[in-house]
Amino acid sequence: MSMLALEPAFAQPWPAREDVRITAVRAIVTAPGGIPLVVVKVETSDAGLYGLGCATFTQRWRAVVTYVEEHLARLVVGRYPGDIEDLARLVRYSSYWREGPIGNNALSGLDQALWDIAAKRAGMPVHELLGGKARAAADTYLHAAGRTIEETLDQAEQLRDEGLRHIRLQVGQSGLGHYGAPWTSDVTDPRAPYPSGWRVGEYLRRTPELFAAARERLGGDIELLHDVHSRLTPKQAVALARSLEPYRLFFLEDVVAPEHWDRLPEVRAASPVPLAVGELTTSVTDAARLVLQGGVDYIRSHVSDIGGLTAARKIAAAAELVGVRTAWHGPGDTSPIGAAANVALDVTSPAFGIQEGHVYPEAVHEVFPGTLRIVDGWLTPNDTPGWGIDLDEAAAARFPAGVSAHDAWAARVRGIDGALIAP
Repeated sequence: MSMLALEPAFAQPWPAREDVRITAVRAIVTAPGGIPLVVVKVETSDAGLYGLGCATFTQRWRAVVTYVEEHLARLVVGRYPGDIEDLARLVRYSSYWREGPIGNNALSGLDQALWDIAAKRAGMPVHELLGGKARAAADTYLHAAGRTIEETLDQAEQLRDEGLRHIRLQVGQSGLGHYGAPWTSDVTDPRAPYPSGWRVGEYLRRTPELFAAARERLGGDIELLHDVHSRLTPKQAVALARSLEPYRLFFLEDVVAPEHWDRLPEVRAASPVPLAVGELTTSVTDAARLVLQGGVDYIRSHVSDIGGLTAARKIAAAAELVGVRTAWHGPGDTSPIGAAANVALDVTSPAFGIQEGHVYPEAVHEVFPGTLRIVDGWLTPNDTPGWGIDLDEAAAARFPAGVSAHDAWAARVRGIDGALIAP
């Protein structure tokens, strides 16, 4: 959005320390890795001073763009960019109905861009603005997934040889709606009403077989993780956790759907395996309840879904006080700016547990110069001011985004009776 005239209702509410103002707020969408990424660019009255923030909601990115440019921008243009907390609260409260992923992703883009500007003005990286490092780098995990147990473990061995100490394992099963690994067959049961359906019994049997083979082949030094992807009932979740106890998982992720998070304290109490939950939190309030009400061992929020760095700092502080650890969501539908925000939190918070990583293709590095790279299983923040990451808009324009493929996938996540299953 171009320069807007300052509306009196949204004028600076108190004198600013310096005569610097937000002059424009724009959403930039690009898909250099094949996944739609949304970045918010906040421009200021200081020539060349701007900030970048992650607002990526891959599945509904057009709605986020509209929110940023038609609603959010008019609230903040003309304001002093240093008032991050007030601006975040203004955006959050102004819509009246709040705490949804579209509004909070838009807010996250603004919030992270304002932190980028603040750190650039201070001449330091964001992590120093947050108080400096509590550790040198963030230990990271990547995913190994194959059609068969052997294929999965072949990938895991390769990751181990590249220096990874933590590896998430997923193995295929029959049915088009399977998650995390290629399916072994399109057809689950040709006699069923929905022949390509997902079967919980096959999953509950196959997953312990994967981890038994993994411990035999990989040994005891590698930390192993697994994502259920919200598909089990509370009782099934406990049964799976108990079946995995001999294999000493680092954590078991998203065992039940968000609609049943109120049952997590009882599941956690019965589980011998640590639980990581929160990828589907859509507000700082959701995340805080998981942390403070005893339902999780690791909080897994997607930082842009809960409102950005400002919101995530509060969750990390709460986690530290109650013995919960952070494991921020960080797959390919997190932009490099969002990944940098994760790492800034990781290296500054005593509550850090582990960081999900993603190996971006070279096209992403071209569009986002300064994108972090995983080296020997570690993510280290940039030392240049702000995030240390830029956005080449000309390069970004060469990779237009289309509609996310997630809708088509989710429509096929069904049982063999045809009933939809929470993906």
